[in-house]
Amino acid sequence: MPRTPAPDEDDLDSIPPPHPVFYVEQALLGALLLDPQHLRDVTGIGPDAFSTAAHAALFTAIRSLPAPDPAEHAKNTKWLAAVLTAAREQARGLSAPYLHHLIQVCPWPRHAPAYARMVEAEHSRRRLAGAAQRLMHTAEDTTLPQRVAMTLAEADALATVVDEIAARFPPHAGSLPRTPTPEPTAAHDEDAVDEERLLLATATVHPSDVEQMRWLVPGDFTQPLHAGLWQSLITLTRRHAPVDPVTVLWEARQRGLLGPGAEPRELLELLAGPVGSPEHWGERVLQRSLLATTRHVGRRIEAFTNDPATTPYQLVVGSRRALADLSSLRTRWQHATSSPTPAQRTGRPKATKATAVPRAGPPRTTAPPAARSSR
Repeated sequence: MPRTPAPDEDDLDSIPPPHPVFYVEQALLGALLLDPQHLRDVTGIGPDAFSTAAHAALFTAIRSLPAPDPAEHAKNTKWLAAVLTAAREQARGLSAPYLHHLIQVCPWPRHAPAYARMVEAEHSRRRLAGAAQRLMHTAEDTTLPQRVAMTLAEADALATVVDEIAARFPPHAGSLPRTPTPEPTAAHDEDAVDEERLLLATATVHPSDVEQMRWLVPGDFTQPLHAGLWQSLITLTRRHAPVDPVTVLWEARQRGLLGPGAEPRELLELLAGPVGSPEHWGERVLQRSLLATTRHVGRRIEAFTNDPATTPYQLVVGSRRALADLSSLRTRWQHATSSPTPAQRTGRPKATKATAVPRAGPPRTTAPPAARSSR
């Protein structure tokens, strides 16, 4: 357990030391305070690139004030006093001794462009980390009314950040990040299990819809058994073979899906009791897969940003590869949500509002009946 300091003790030992970029920022600001003419060589950064409010305020003041005459600047501290006065408007804790400290800790003022490049690299890391965190938070927020649309919008925003970093740090050969990527989290979701069961049951009754649902793949399912049964349905429909619970059961047997926890009677029960349409439940399954993949993409990119050994070039390559996995799933989602209805595909007349059949009913909360009644 952490030790609680006594009333007459401070707790300074518990304060984490500054990150290396803090000292780089000090060197850059010291160079600009000592020789403001170097400001014209500093590109690619603004006040928001600094890790502390005090450093950001100092950079803003340096950039906003006219550079002094070098000869006059070497004789007096008038310009430094003006910088301090301007910076204190945003950071009241700044003091003249700190400005002199910055000048003293700067190794070589002429290296200001190199220091600025380091500050820009770390700022890029923070920007990318923030975009990844916003992506994950949006994907996890179940209160959002348009959760998928807002999640994809955050993915676009993250991709824009990656492109902006790439413009400043173009990736090159050998830029692959070496950071181990986190494993996908396999959470058991009862709603997801119910929806997958209902999809399989309705698809068994309406196998003609399965051929039109090429946007759904076995990898979208949370349960390996359900993924195998969906693959069985796809195989039967593409063979134009008869599809019913018995034929699906036999195909599952051929694929080695039967065993403990997947007995024949249990599979027959799983495939019974359809509610709604396959497309509705398929979209639900795909939506969960999209959001889960998005969260994993965010975790992968966050892991890259948390590794201090990952360069900006590697951040670009690693992030683009992670986003590519989301891109293919996003394309399938667009196909699913913009696909024509079964009536439009078969040329059947469109149902009126009075006779329209809902695309799906509420999620099933009880186990399906053991067998379907014969007609």
